[in-house]
Amino acid sequence: MKAGSALLLSSLSAAIVALALTATSVVAADKVDPAADAKAFQTFFFQKFPTVKHEDFVNGPYSLNEDMKRQWLEKEEFPPYEFALDAGKEMFATPFKNGKTYADCFPNGGLGIRQNYPYFDTKEGKVVTLELALNRCREANGETPYSYVKDEMASLTAYMAFTSRGKPMDIKIPDDPRALEAFENGKRYFYTRRGQLNFSCASCHVQSPGQRIRAEVLAPALGILNAMPIYRSEWSGMGTISRRFITCNSQTRAVPLEPQSDEYRDVEYFLSYVANGLPISGPGARP
Repeated sequence: MKAGSALLLSSLSAAIVALALTATSVVAADKVDPAADAKAFQTFFFQKFPTVKHEDFVNGPYSLNEDMKRQWLEKEEFPPYEFALDAGKEMFATPFKNGKTYADCFPNGGLGIRQNYPYFDTKEGKVVTLELALNRCREANGETPYSYVKDEMASLTAYMAFTSRGKPMDIKIPDDPRALEAFENGKRYFYTRRGQLNFSCASCHVQSPGQRIRAEVLAPALGILNAMPIYRSEWSGMGTISRRFITCNSQTRAVPLEPQSDEYRDVEYFLSYVANGLPISGPGARP
């Protein structure tokens, strides 16, 4: 976070606190009822931005700003993530040293399944993300795991997301109190303020989507993971969901967690579930 951004964020904080008192009462609930939470979450954004087509929320800031959307559509003719798609496709098809491939680890050969991740593993009792499942596949086949934040992992997930483009997010919460607890933990993490700036994820992506922090237009939380992984001009490359969470923590001057920590996996579970029904749009591109 640059000093100028910090000053601007501070100036927004008073307004955000006031908004939070009303907005969080709409999208947060005391009782663990994921279906009701998802309905309230989506209704909040649909009413806040009534002119935005529901399926467009997966395009982040481009859904809220006509000038940015026009530039983005022009850029999509030669998308900056194309190199990652090509690399991911080749990596996905390349056999491990034992002759097996990623396709051996996933249902449907790993194609067209992005909309079902993350899922709650009732045997393990925890949320399993696509990034985690890919590294577990590698380790099970004698390969070293990849970094969770960029490069190879971003390319692999970019290719798998591309094979699911247009499919509606379809996250399940099984009849298991541990799954409800994971959902609730993710929701709590999303709304909890932290860091020197005392911001929560919701401070920017529920109370302030469409507003600018310097040149950046804040994306709505609804559908924010449907576009992952993403190419960001700010990063000069691709980044994963893990990288996005770590960056958000750093921008609020909080201490980032380890990639694939229980907290990050739970908040990914929460954000993905409340986006159920919206299409996968990844890989995406952002300023």
